[in-house]
Amino acid sequence: MGQLTVRSLVIPAIVAALAPWTPAAVPGPGGGPPVAPHAAGVTQAWTPPLSTRGRYIVDATGQRFKLRSGNWHGASGTWNGSGDATDNANHHAGENSGRIPLGLDRAPIARIVEGFQQIGVNSVRLPFSNEMVHDQQPVTDAAVAANPQWRGLTPLRVYDAVVAALTGAGIAVILNNHTNTTRWCCGVDGNERWNASQAASAWEDDWLFMARRYRDNPRVVGADLYNEVRRSVWDDPNWGLGDAHDWFAASQRTGDRILREANPDLLIIVEGINWTGIPVDGFPHGRPTLTPVRSLSHTLVVSGKLVYSAHFYDYTGPNHTGATGIGETSDPRYRDLSRDQLYDVLYQQASYVAAETDRHFTAPVWISEFGADGNSSAPQITRDWFTNFVDHLIRTDADFAYWPLVGWLENRGNNGWGLLFWDPSGRRADVFSGGDWRADAWARLVGSAGRTGPVDAVPRWSMLSPDHGDFIQSLRMRARPDWDSGARKAACPDGQRLIGLAHTGNRGLCTDVTAADLWAPSGAYTVVTDERYVQPGNDWASGYTKLQCPAGSFLIGYAVRGAAVSSALCAASGAALGTAGRTVWFDRGDNRPAGGAGGDFAYGRYKGQCGGQEYAAGIAYTGRFGSSRTPDALYCRSLR
Repeated sequence: MGQLTVRSLVIPAIVAALAPWTPAAVPGPGGGPPVAPHAAGVTQAWTPPLSTRGRYIVDATGQRFKLRSGNWHGASGTWNGSGDATDNANHHAGENSGRIPLGLDRAPIARIVEGFQQIGVNSVRLPFSNEMVHDQQPVTDAAVAANPQWRGLTPLRVYDAVVAALTGAGIAVILNNHTNTTRWCCGVDGNERWNASQAASAWEDDWLFMARRYRDNPRVVGADLYNEVRRSVWDDPNWGLGDAHDWFAASQRTGDRILREANPDLLIIVEGINWTGIPVDGFPHGRPTLTPVRSLSHTLVVSGKLVYSAHFYDYTGPNHTGATGIGETSDPRYRDLSRDQLYDVLYQQASYVAAETDRHFTAPVWISEFGADGNSSAPQITRDWFTNFVDHLIRTDADFAYWPLVGWLENRGNNGWGLLFWDPSGRRADVFSGGDWRADAWARLVGSAGRTGPVDAVPRWSMLSPDHGDFIQSLRMRARPDWDSGARKAACPDGQRLIGLAHTGNRGLCTDVTAADLWAPSGAYTVVTDERYVQPGNDWASGYTKLQCPAGSFLIGYAVRGAAVSSALCAASGAALGTAGRTVWFDRGDNRPAGGAGGDFAYGRYKGQCGGQEYAAGIAYTGRFGSSRTPDALYCRSLR
């Protein structure tokens, strides 16, 4: 759970990395063999790894796998940041996790996992901190009182065992880097950004470590890169400025590194920006969430692996931190909005990413945190919001993760947010035990079928954005020498072709619509810097410099120096291509096919785009007075 004023500051303690874990080494309950699937469980059959097709997550057989998830918190910390960390009173809601997932002192792991299955959860978002990754101090015996087989283990080794138990029961696990330091999140607390209390390089290295650690466990399916990126005291995060606070660039770079260097099977989950600005009336402030994705979306080196995520709670709002007192503004909270207003805001902030098909940004949206206190004291306005929000999840068929799964039974009177509660003797209650007003809504949510069965493959549309440096999303080209030294280079993911360019701003659009993976198995390519491949009698842009691909090749990339086109990158086709062509000019306005497939890949700029039955075979520009040698035209040829 996390909002701007709810959790606070921690100081990192970074130590040496640990050796990789192997599943066979993880003991089960009572010191027995590793945990096996439970016959009584309700987890659906699915085949890893997971990937995406348009707005849906699918398993390896192409069947829709809807994330019906919960957050099992604790390993990222519950200490509030002041006082003795061994005193329960200094932990969030008085619930001390002992630096590991909450509840392992109260119930055997098998019973906890079984409880998740019984309430309809098929996947778990499992938060960790960067400090946990390096923490060499063993957990206390008290922290694992109900799981004594884990005495003397470090927090990471306990995390390993929890992962093994969940995945052994068929539950998918999403690794979530929740905080830099092991304490309760989220406020102005030293955990505002991935690099708030540590170097960005250390954050990336920890992600590679964690992704490699579980790569032999195929039911570890996702890397949720960082939780609730938000403003620190002095600085805002941003989406695309290219500086040290650029969350778009950091998540793009780290997602690519995970897929290339650690585990190509993981889903890469990118949460939107949670807060920018000073929360004082009269100053700009707000919760961008996923709104920037419409104009700048990620393109990973492995297609079909991107998932976006967002968080929503009733006491926060599109321009409200959730604070009471300091940091509180007069802006409405989400619970203050009417049902229609709420749905409109949710669409603008997140749902559009999945709802609008055939766009460069189209991807599954996982609402990876939402929740409410289930106590009878919860006000009606909170109950109405929760019901409306659950209805929205159902009507949009959204993937979701409730926060949190586990709580302490004796604390339920003042902290009823959990769905499952255990007391020190191991007695359990849950959302269906009676007296919990959320029961009906939760039952409707986990029982809603939504889209099921096979999901057909859909065309991919990908944005190229060499705004501040190279944006080479082709694994083949990353393995080749620098094809235009000193220039900023952009290349489509393998299996896609360049189909659109912007007149200014350097953006491009790739796709595999109509014809997937045209590139010849040999991987042959040509870097074009002059007009040598323009056929005599076919001056398709008279008076302009034309960078045309050789016969039988198609555009997959380009390079720029400043704003000027530097070179065109052409791949040899493994199949015969058509030769009939046309010139698409876009120097004085947009020139794109009707319907706008692919979406606005260069917002506010003139754009040119070939049709879905075409491929781009050339770029034209001019160096005449007043021109900056930016793209003016594309040469579009028929695929057949």
